[in-house]
Parts: sequence; C-alpha cells; structure tokens
Amino acid sequence: MTIPTEVYFLSLVPALLWGFEPIVSKRAMAKGGDSLQASLVVVVVDSAVFWVALVALEGGNLLADLSRSTIGIFLFAGFVGTAVGRLAAFGGIRRVGASVNNAGVSARPLFSATLAVFALDEPLSLATAVGVLVLVAGLAILALAKGGDLGGWEPRELSFPLVAAAAFAVGNVVRRFGLETTPATALEAVALNETAALVALAGYALARNHRDVLSAPRKTYGLFAVSGLLTAVALLSLFSALALPEGRVAIVDPLTGTAPLFTTLFAYFLLRDVERVTRGIVAGAMLVVVGAGIITAL
Repeated sequence: MTIPTEVYFLSLVPALLWGFEPIVSKRAMAKGGDSLQASLVVVVVDSAVFWVALVALEGGNLLADLSRSTIGIFLFAGFVGTAVGRLAAFGGIRRVGASVNNAGVSARPLFSATLAVFALDEPLSLATAVGVLVLVAGLAILALAKGGDLGGWEPRELSFPLVAAAAFAVGNVVRRFGLETTPATALEAVALNETAALVALAGYALARNHRDVLSAPRKTYGLFAVSGLLTAVALLSLFSALALPEGRVAIVDPLTGTAPLFTTLFAYFLLRDVERVTRGIVAGAMLVVVGAGIITAL
C-alpha cells in the first residue's frame, strides 16, 4: 500500500513541535514549575483552543452526531493517553531532563506497534520488528549515558518516560480505533480527549490536595501556556494523521517518535545551563530515529 505524503507531513509536524515543547517546559521547571502544574496548564490551554474551534465550526450542534459509546472511546483515550501519559512525561522532564526524557518517550512504537497488531489487526512486518529492536538498543544506551539534567539522575527514573510512552501508545491505538469506526472528526476527537484529561488531572490535584500548584512563580505559567499552544497544534496534526485511511498507527507513531532528534538539537543550544547533552544521548536519540525510519520503510 502506498502511503500518501500527507500522512508523513501530518506525522512529522507533531515530531517537530513535541521536540521543542520539552525545551520550554524544562525552562519553566528550572524557574520553579512542577509536573502537575505543567500538565494542568497545558491541558487547560489546548482544551480551550479546541472547544473554541468547535464552537466556531459547529455552532450549537456540538457533538450532536456522536453516540455515547463514541464519546466514551475518546474520553478513555484522553484519560490514559493524555492525563497519565503527560503527567509521567513532565515528571520525566523534571527528573532526567528534556533530551533524555523525550528519547525515552519515543519508545512508544515499541508499545503501539504491539498493541496495533493485537487490537487493530495491523500487520507486523520484518522491518517493524527490526525497527523496534533498534529502538530498544537506543533506550539501553540512554540509560547508560551520563547526560541530561545537570543535577544527575538514576537509571530507574527512566521509568517515567517509559510509562509515558506506554500510556501514549494505548491512547494512539484507542484513538485510531475510534477514528476508524466512528463518524467523529479529528477536531471532535481531540476536544473530547483533552477534556477527559483536564477532568482527570484536576480531580487528581484535588484528591492529593495539591494547592501548591497555584503558588508557582508567574513566569512558569506563561511558559507552560506556550507549551499548551504547541501541544494543541501537535495533537490536531496527530489526530488528522490517524483519521486518514492510510494513517496506520505503525506508521504515524514512529514518525512522531522522531521528536528526540529535535529535542537533542534544541537542548544542546538552548539548555546548556540546565542540561548536558553527551555523545551517549546523541547516539541513543539517533538509534531511536533510525529505528523509526526502519519501521516506516514498509
């Protein structure tokens, strides 16, 4: 099957934006922000963007064509793939640094390709299997690399980006299923996705009595709001790619997984005062990108 250029383009836009977004978030955390605050601010901003767009396009007929089961699919995807995934990812940025975290998160194809085979009956080619193995090798190098956050980190803290990777993978498989089997548009799906994440994260903050989220330095809110805008564009592009007939998870996910290449480059130039980009990090990130390239060479 020939994959149209549109699928590649829509998949690479999130890679570029999610490559830069951790740089902004790490800078905010260096100024006193934390992972829960980041998750909440980002989801508030992008939810607002999506609902404003929906109102502008659909007026008073919001979600009128969607059944409860359809809405439930994207709410579930938002709870797992956004709330859980983003909280773990921001935790990883704070602990291991933006460059290491984003490379770890890009192990997502390891989980999504496996899930897509069993849940969506997508084919698993030899190229996909080899690409996954290369991704795993890249992660092993990252775990041994002496870089990332200047404060240092333990190999076990790499579990944060890996949990995020698994959550994002589940989210993408559920989204692909919903976009394939329901009449939901990409904009409707992403709005429901982010609303579920907002409710889940706000509930978590209230349950854990995290009032300190509101006491973070003002500058951090502005930076996390920028992260929210970047995420909004990235998510809409991702959902649009998954909504295309040829937008298989095994293609879209590895391409968005090239984000660590951009993060490593941006971190080298923009985060020198808070992170150290070593040869091991560069090698690990490159292996992740090569693995993604192998997977997409179908």
